[in-house]
Amino acid sequence: MCVHPELCTVDAYPKAYRYARIVKAKLFIDAHFAEPIDVEAISSEAAFSKFHFIREFRAIYGRTPREHLSHCRVERAKELLGHDAQVMDVCLAVGFSSLSSFSRSFKRATGITPAAFREAALQRKAEARAQPLAFVPDCFSGAHGWKAE
Repeated sequence: MCVHPELCTVDAYPKAYRYARIVKAKLFIDAHFAEPIDVEAISSEAAFSKFHFIREFRAIYGRTPREHLSHCRVERAKELLGHDAQVMDVCLAVGFSSLSSFSRSFKRATGITPAAFREAALQRKAEARAQPLAFVPDCFSGAHGWKAE
């Protein structure tokens, strides 16, 4: 007797198995984004040929493995830059090999350079320290009796 009827057809099991392998590869990217990994290493993690893996990954996630890797790196870089880390240190910490490739990828993803993002984050933190209620929605602060001065 089949526990999951939707997976008990002859065609559905291979699809579920392929999907699980792609998800495993995505989790590999998520866990190792700061390391020097390439599509060959990722596709071997999923036990697919490189080109078949890229097609399958894009079909499931809407972007290529390389695009997802860059996305993971940029998202982590945004976190680090928001905590006052130096741009070059962030570049190396998230797995980019050069400052120019990091800056290009970051600007392509966010619309601004890493240095400008860092400066804006620091400015926002300074403003939040100076006027914390400006960063609290009025409906929330009003409900708790807090008044902006």
